[in-house]
Amino acid sequence: MTFENKIKELKLELPEARDPVGSYVASKIIGNMLFISGQISIAEDGKLIKGKVGKELKTEEGYEAAKRCGLNIISQVQKACDEDLSKIKSCVKLTGFVNSTEDFIEQPKVVNGASDLIVSVFGNAGMHTRAAVSVNSLPLGVSVEVDAIFELY
Repeated sequence: MTFENKIKELKLELPEARDPVGSYVASKIIGNMLFISGQISIAEDGKLIKGKVGKELKTEEGYEAAKRCGLNIISQVQKACDEDLSKIKSCVKLTGFVNSTEDFIEQPKVVNGASDLIVSVFGNAGMHTRAAVSVNSLPLGVSVEVDAIFELY
């Protein structure tokens, strides 16, 4: 089964791959490595998912925000691969940043939203290394940001 078919089977709707708003690129290919810039938590309706996890958002809501980051990552991957996800050999690493309170300790559970999504779409090729980091602020006040590295064929 192709990755595109898996996306359809899972009834996932990929958002539009947005262009960066700063002095950077959304993706960069070096050799057979594809780097995806940090993707922020944007809801299906296009609104930013904002707030601190552990205060305005519960862990489960943070998980969903990270899942939205994962969907944005897949959109950027698809765009970088000229709409052909068969070019993906594996997901190498995700780094998740969680805008959370000082005493919040469930960052890994939040970032699982992105990890679980990547694995559900890419299967064994989606298994990756990861870091889940707490931060006191993220751009535009969003709750989660996740970047990624993929290996290409």
